[in-house]
Amino acid sequence: MRILHFADAHIDMLNRGKHDPNTGLPVRVMDFLHSLDIIVDTAIDERVDLVLFAGDAFKDRAPAPTYIREWGKRIMRLSRAGIPTVLLVGNHDLSPALGRAHALDAFTTFEVPHVHVVDKPCLLTPEDLDGLPLQIIALPWLSRSRLLALAGETLEGISQAELYQELENLLNKTVQHLLAQVKPDLPLVLAAHASVQGAKYGTERMVMLGNDMVLPLSLARDSRWAYVALGHIHKAQNLNEDGQPPIVYPGSIERVDFGEAKEEKFFVIATIEPGKPTVVDWRQLPVRKFVDRKVTISEQDLSPTQRLIEALGPADALKDAVVRLTVSYPEQLEASIDDAALRAHAAQALEFHLVKRPQIESRARLGDEPLERLTHLELLEKYLLAKSVGEQEREALLTLARDILEPATEEDTA
Repeated sequence: MRILHFADAHIDMLNRGKHDPNTGLPVRVMDFLHSLDIIVDTAIDERVDLVLFAGDAFKDRAPAPTYIREWGKRIMRLSRAGIPTVLLVGNHDLSPALGRAHALDAFTTFEVPHVHVVDKPCLLTPEDLDGLPLQIIALPWLSRSRLLALAGETLEGISQAELYQELENLLNKTVQHLLAQVKPDLPLVLAAHASVQGAKYGTERMVMLGNDMVLPLSLARDSRWAYVALGHIHKAQNLNEDGQPPIVYPGSIERVDFGEAKEEKFFVIATIEPGKPTVVDWRQLPVRKFVDRKVTISEQDLSPTQRLIEALGPADALKDAVVRLTVSYPEQLEASIDDAALRAHAAQALEFHLVKRPQIESRARLGDEPLERLTHLELLEKYLLAKSVGEQEREALLTLARDILEPATEEDTA
């Protein structure tokens, strides 16, 4: 059977900037919707057996009706095509208050055919998946309060590290309880919106809400899984590249910011066949081009503006791209940088961000004594005095530096 797996759509992530005159939607929102359309078209055209979305349809926990509508249009296409679709609730979809509706609740409320929304840990069986011979242990995003409510326990008066260890233990118990209900003759998939130990983070650290609870890699590597479908981390990766089961984050469906400027974006089609290794087919998405340039200008540059234009490259190469130019320069060269000329050169870009970082020279006076005669600690003390650091803070810093720089004596270690 073939499972289309994607995650972290965040279709309302960039609801600003230029708007499309025909739809009225921000152009960058349309980029995310374009990727989502490709995913849905592929599922329908290739008649996959299941679509598995691993969480975070939106960025906003209370998304605007317009974005709920746009998400709903695409999911309804899958429903009308008769493709079983599993939607995990991610941290950005979930209300922080227990009992409040989450962003995907409407599909359950209106009993949308073939669409199954997962907002609490559960085992999905063929009865839940339109008869598909498959089992899925599904773990949506679980906040601390949700886990504690599920466990019926309170954990008060313990440290943050101890709390997360206890929560991980509770989650492991939940998974083990679900595993005990699994039928051994059917393939089993783990689907989770969570961080897994060893995963490489992209820049989604800037957009994730709250603290992460990390699932142990050993849990994801359990040989009982035929495939592990993950969401929550925006960087595409397989945490078990050379082995089975594949442990896959497909990543976000569009570039979120310049931290992802060089990252390609994907969704995945996983083919599960009993008795054979699961095959992972990475499908690349055609995402918005990002151009990120960093230039340092010095007093030796005769024409700073021309040098910056050359660094940006030809104007037509910037067409429809999101462009950032970061310039570091001595403060006295401010007037020699022609902002208007730079913006004119980048006029064909969708967005142009000019980041100016003037460097203000500031030298501390360390006295007339030759520096080579001073120890590291003496140099540090003179520097702190020159910077007018308070006596108490100065003494604390010097004590710390002394512990680092001065080796322990035999008397200290006795």
